Amino acid sequence: MSLPGQKDKFSPELRILAASLLSMGVILLWAKYFGPKPQAPPQQMNRPAQSAPAIPGTATSPAANTSQAPNPATAISPAPATSVPPKSDTQERTIVIENDLYRVEISNRGAVAKSWQLKKYMDDAKPQRVLDVVHPAASQQTGWPFAVVLDDEQLQNAANAGLYQSTSGAETLHAPADVQFVWSDGHLEITKHFRFDHTYVVRVETSAKLDGRPITAGIGWLGGFGDLTVRDPAPVETVSTYYGENGKITSLPYKKLDGPDKWGPGVWQGGKDFVGIEDRYFTAAFLPANGAAPGTLETRYWKASRTVQANGQETQEPVPEVATATSAQPVALRVFVGPKDYDDLKKMNPPLNGLVNFGWLEFIAEPMFHALKWLHDYIPNWGWAIVVLTLIVNTLFFPLRISSYKTTLKMQRVAPEIKAIQERYKKYKFNDPKKADMNKEVMAVYQREGISIGGGCIPMLLQMPVWIGLNTALRGAIEMRHAHWLWITDLSSKDPFYILPLTMGLSMYMVSKMTPVTATDPQQQAMMKFMPISMAGMFVIFPFSSGLAVYILTSNLVGIVQQMYLNRAHPMPAAAKPVRGKKS
Repeated sequence: MSLPGQKDKFSPELRILAASLLSMGVILLWAKYFGPKPQAPPQQMNRPAQSAPAIPGTATSPAANTSQAPNPATAISPAPATSVPPKSDTQERTIVIENDLYRVEISNRGAVAKSWQLKKYMDDAKPQRVLDVVHPAASQQTGWPFAVVLDDEQLQNAANAGLYQSTSGAETLHAPADVQFVWSDGHLEITKHFRFDHTYVVRVETSAKLDGRPITAGIGWLGGFGDLTVRDPAPVETVSTYYGENGKITSLPYKKLDGPDKWGPGVWQGGKDFVGIEDRYFTAAFLPANGAAPGTLETRYWKASRTVQANGQETQEPVPEVATATSAQPVALRVFVGPKDYDDLKKMNPPLNGLVNFGWLEFIAEPMFHALKWLHDYIPNWGWAIVVLTLIVNTLFFPLRISSYKTTLKMQRVAPEIKAIQERYKKYKFNDPKKADMNKEVMAVYQREGISIGGGCIPMLLQMPVWIGLNTALRGAIEMRHAHWLWITDLSSKDPFYILPLTMGLSMYMVSKMTPVTATDPQQQAMMKFMPISMAGMFVIFPFSSGLAVYILTSNLVGIVQQMYLNRAHPMPAAAKPVRGKKS
């Protein structure tokens, strides 16, 4: 304070400046010695880091312009950032969870699944091993199942590389069991809670916070999926991601998947009932928590790539991957990891039996599949159940076979007359108008004798869709996988010894020799003789199921017996004399 009558040396402006400098110095000193330390950016792995995480609950289409900045007028002011204590384990460790159905290994590095063995199923290796649906080699390069998926890749890499603290003190747990993993670097905090029971369903809850604020976080199944040891086709050809929406399942094989760069910050497809990844026989399906409304899941799906050795050279192999999130935080999911058993999947909520693909002839394949399952309740071997199913189907078709046989006899009786007509017109070209007159004469003969043109082909026309539908059902049914019958060890794949195709072709030839021939053209007769050879060759070359070969072979054997009966009950009539027609 200045004395009375003495002039003040500090003006108000200088006082304000001095106070401001003093306050700034205090703030800088506090930040240097007492404030939170800045986070070191994690090492970038796959692609340039994205922008800051999106606001929880946003879900847009991947076709949206993800580079557009948010509208400042509608932006939500973030809450003040708060730091959290770092949480990390000191060493990497693995926790094993088991029940009668599976054996799961979860590493505390990333709190991800390093192995998921399905105890009731073996792979196709020699010797066979318990099936593991996790692909270790691919996961080492692209990520592991149950990795956290964030909108900022730097944060995501840090979260999936951290050593999580576990609530379990034991290395091996037996279901029912709960395991919780927590990790934080002081800014990003991730929590994962797994709950295992006696079923194939695991309950998973995940939360992610950045400086105390919840951020959008998903759970991914990375690194591929399914049986790695299948040979025909290659494993990646059988793996697809999928989602269910409004009662419809959309399947996306790797050829329809884009790279991860297509999914910008905050881009999630919402409105899904379930999301997952599958191969021919197994699936990992992410479902909403019990009691959640339908259409509450959000998803991303893409294909990563890994380096493999092929013919001594490095090449890139696609790896389908999928992630699931919810608009609500934390993310609460049920995850089914197991076989695509139709009855078990149908009991799920929402039902997943649509994952059992019956192909475009579903209206034939599905009833035959259910009939086969019903027979298996009384006949414990699947191969013999197929034999009995064939007997039933051929019995139902026998009236049509009788009708077809009678038509064949009529056609054979007039065959000399038809051949005489064709001989008179053989000098004309195919597009000559005279050929129309020939067809009129032939049709007049058929009408006179009451012959239906397609009557003799009806049984074959009906059998072809049955063969196609049944092959789809048998190749896709988990029940046929590794099902034994006599020398066959897998009814869903082809006969490794080619005994079934050869005996099938031989029996088909015998049926054709016993059946009256209606074709008068030598080329058509040669084609009929060539059909058994071509059918046997197709079953040798292409991966038709052995179960279908059993069906056709049994059908041929039944056909031989039926044809012997028809030939005795309805002997061949004497050929009619050719009718002389007008000269052309």
